[in-house]
Amino acid sequence: MWGYNGIWPGPTLEARRGQPISVRWVNQLPTRHFLPLDYTIHGEGSDVPRVRTVTHVHGARVLPENDGYPDAWVTSDGRFGPVRASNPCNYPNDQQATTLWYHDHAIGITRLNIYAGLAGFYIIRDPEEDAFNLPSGPYEIPLMIQDRSFSADGSLLYPPAPEGTHPAWMQEFFGNVICVNGKVAPFLEVEPRKYRFRLVNGSNSRFYHLTMVPADPSGKPIGKASSAPPFIQIGSDGGLLPAPLRTRAMILSPGERFDIVIDFSELKGMNLAITNDAPAPYARGGQIVPSDVMLFKVIKPLSGPDASSVPETLAPFARLTSNEAVRERILTLSEMDRLSDGYTMIGLLDQKHWDDPISEDPKAGSTEIWSFANTTGDVHPIHLHLVQFQVLNRQPFDAKTYLQSGKLVFTNVPIPPESSERPAWKDTVKTYSGYVTRVIARFDLPSGVVPKPGEEFRYVWHCHVLEHEDNEMMRPYKVVG
Repeated sequence: MWGYNGIWPGPTLEARRGQPISVRWVNQLPTRHFLPLDYTIHGEGSDVPRVRTVTHVHGARVLPENDGYPDAWVTSDGRFGPVRASNPCNYPNDQQATTLWYHDHAIGITRLNIYAGLAGFYIIRDPEEDAFNLPSGPYEIPLMIQDRSFSADGSLLYPPAPEGTHPAWMQEFFGNVICVNGKVAPFLEVEPRKYRFRLVNGSNSRFYHLTMVPADPSGKPIGKASSAPPFIQIGSDGGLLPAPLRTRAMILSPGERFDIVIDFSELKGMNLAITNDAPAPYARGGQIVPSDVMLFKVIKPLSGPDASSVPETLAPFARLTSNEAVRERILTLSEMDRLSDGYTMIGLLDQKHWDDPISEDPKAGSTEIWSFANTTGDVHPIHLHLVQFQVLNRQPFDAKTYLQSGKLVFTNVPIPPESSERPAWKDTVKTYSGYVTRVIARFDLPSGVVPKPGEEFRYVWHCHVLEHEDNEMMRPYKVVG
């Protein structure tokens, strides 16, 4: 495996709001990759080093040279990509308390580098969150969920796609076990009290539909979700929600974060299993679906009174409204599939390749609506760098007519955001097949940055299914002064 500081997940970085930090990311990896490369993928050709890395802090509001631009890669022997990144990278942390994560973002091999272990947590804290008296210290635990497959000797297995449309690239990767913080289906002994868990879906392609059920000591479910405590969601990608959301199930797409509290106080002696039953690919199915995620054993003695609480009101929330938007962009999500069996050959955003001229160019400080028209059969988690956005709605449309004529013909009325998005600050959104998913964002640069007229700041937006991202489902965009 590979890891930041040699561990998987990498070290958890913690910062305070308004207190900048610098991080020097140093590539000390071998020059040969231990996973199968595919030289037919853009950015992964034989003209670039086999092993190259650049780190992106997912959800951070930073300048482009600190953002982990895919072409800003470096190698262990001192070579650089066509774009140069800062070293060290500077993170202003001028955003509300939230759960971010960092991971590799090198063009063409992001799927392989993250699968190899290059991912970790980045947590921002602030006084407003401190004042809520949420579970903290040993009772606040980040959980990175990633599926993996292993060979008989215990090494990571990421096989080339059999009879795929490229020599090695596969349209999605699905492992046969689920790992949490680098362990296969682990258990955690907890006290009968409230715990806070910061969840990130760090998987390549797998979505998770998580529920919690009573279980026996081995983790086998023996009851229904209604007999287990609810998940109390308190935060999303961009920080705390306005109010807690109690739910029995959560759907996490790759890249998304859920900040939750679970109250074990009345469950002394019980075992509770978190299980997954999301189809893979989501939501068509057909691939392996491991169900075991992790097990809680409420067997530790209470170390002291539980003084933590979950208030009925959390962070103040300023809604962005459609009348603030200076424009709406209709952005197409499309795939070219093999006629014989529908296997994907390539995916595109806005019908353009990575190297095509930039077409998304919001003005600094302006508000725009980005409407993602998903003409494919997949659910694509779309991630925008730099900004946090709000989900406005989703609306079904006639994808065939749209692809043939470019005309949007809606087939029903808009539906509101999902409960976990209503309202919430997001940087990754599920775009469902046959729907236009609308998000609204204000394209603010980091605080204190005053752009000159015409000055350009380049970022990216992409599908966070890593196999899709690595095969052209990623586009640059620029914020213009």
